[in-house]
Amino acid sequence: MSTRHDRESIYRTLHAEILDGTLGPGTPLREVALAERFEVSRTPVRDALSRLEQAGLLTRAQRGLEVQSVDPQTIMQVYDARVLLEEQIAGDAALNRTMKDVLRLEALLERDRSLAERDDATLIRANLEFHGAVWEASRNPVLQDLLAQLSRHLVHAPHSTLSVDGRWDEALGEHARLVEAISQRDEEAARAAARSHFETARGIRLDLLRAAALEETTRADEV
Repeated sequence: MSTRHDRESIYRTLHAEILDGTLGPGTPLREVALAERFEVSRTPVRDALSRLEQAGLLTRAQRGLEVQSVDPQTIMQVYDARVLLEEQIAGDAALNRTMKDVLRLEALLERDRSLAERDDATLIRANLEFHGAVWEASRNPVLQDLLAQLSRHLVHAPHSTLSVDGRWDEALGEHARLVEAISQRDEEAARAAARSHFETARGIRLDLLRAAALEETTRADEV
């Protein structure tokens, strides 16, 4: 039996596919094609696309809507802001977490250690869920909302830093230190772990952007 879709489920599905990179920057989203995919009329598709555009995930192009792209400067600005906010929310999580939060974080960490599939989309989804659990443990809805908005910008960055050779295993070690600090209610250790984790990610992203710029320059010189 096929799943029945409404405007909310269509929105959630497309939102998740943009966040995990299934729909990459520049991917066109056409009402007719999506209506056929979800087996609905164009009306709920149009509503979902409008919400995604308002959220900053889609942009208007010559032939309709496509997944948003951003420039390197914006990407690095997002990382700079996220380092500060993630440090703060990790400290809040250490102070406000419940045992349920700790158990969830430990379970997510164990799941992520045993992931069989390590493609870009899978790693991004797992990482988002882990950090979302840290955010929830903070009991700070203002920071959660700010970080959710920043995360929408980062999905437009080309490739995930988690797919760089050895980075996933390294990131899991950093996640483990963060979970331990939150579990022990050690605010300073949690803040330090979060800052180190995201500063490392920022450095990797900067290296990726430099490599992409060099590749683009080399191609231009060869033309």
